[in-house]
Amino acid sequence: MHGTPHIVSDVMTHTVAAIGRGASFKEIVRMMQEWKASALPVLEGEGRVVGVVSEADLLPKEEFRDSDPDRYTQLRRLSDLAKAGAVTAGELMTSPALTVHANATLAQAARTMAHARVKRLPVVDDGGMLQGIVSRADLLKVFLRDDEDIAEEVRREVVSYLFPYSTPSARVTVRDGVVTLSGRIRDRSLIPVAARLIRAVEGVVDVNFDISEHDRSSEPPPDPSNHSENASSS
Repeated sequence: MHGTPHIVSDVMTHTVAAIGRGASFKEIVRMMQEWKASALPVLEGEGRVVGVVSEADLLPKEEFRDSDPDRYTQLRRLSDLAKAGAVTAGELMTSPALTVHANATLAQAARTMAHARVKRLPVVDDGGMLQGIVSRADLLKVFLRDDEDIAEEVRREVVSYLFPYSTPSARVTVRDGVVTLSGRIRDRSLIPVAARLIRAVEGVVDVNFDISEHDRSSEPPPDPSNHSENASSS
């Protein structure tokens, strides 16, 4: 029913800053500054992603630089203390890397980012080779979609499908991504379904309804011949 959703390859950045396992701490910081990136994929071989170094991996170096943590802190923050003493990407990186495939939907990528609380994901092929990177900002690009494009998809993919007999009287308007469905609807029980399907259209910010009762007096009267035929057949 729905149009093809956008996928990661539609919005990802193809040119990616990446580092090898042996990259030094300062080299990592310098590259992050130059590329304005909060995380860098770590590669080995011909470009297979084996980990990711983020700003969070680097901060323990500063946090514990002039402190002598007590025993409780040492036990509770063993991983951070190890990173505070690390000097290469191989020692600092989070591994295995959390990645996404280019053909994943934007919704799938967004869920992965949200669950892992990361700002960006390396995009890899089936062999784990780096193809690009996708960030939170990339995923939000769908909300720049033109209002009329959204309205046309809602009319075509939702209204005409759920309310085929009400389509002429049902009106779809979109302003700043907020969809309003108004007019007369024949089956109001389908409104919750319509709300869910409209929200699934990419670029939709919210959904409003301004629905009036369907006027059954405007429907054509039943055909008496059909009743007669049914009666005789019984």
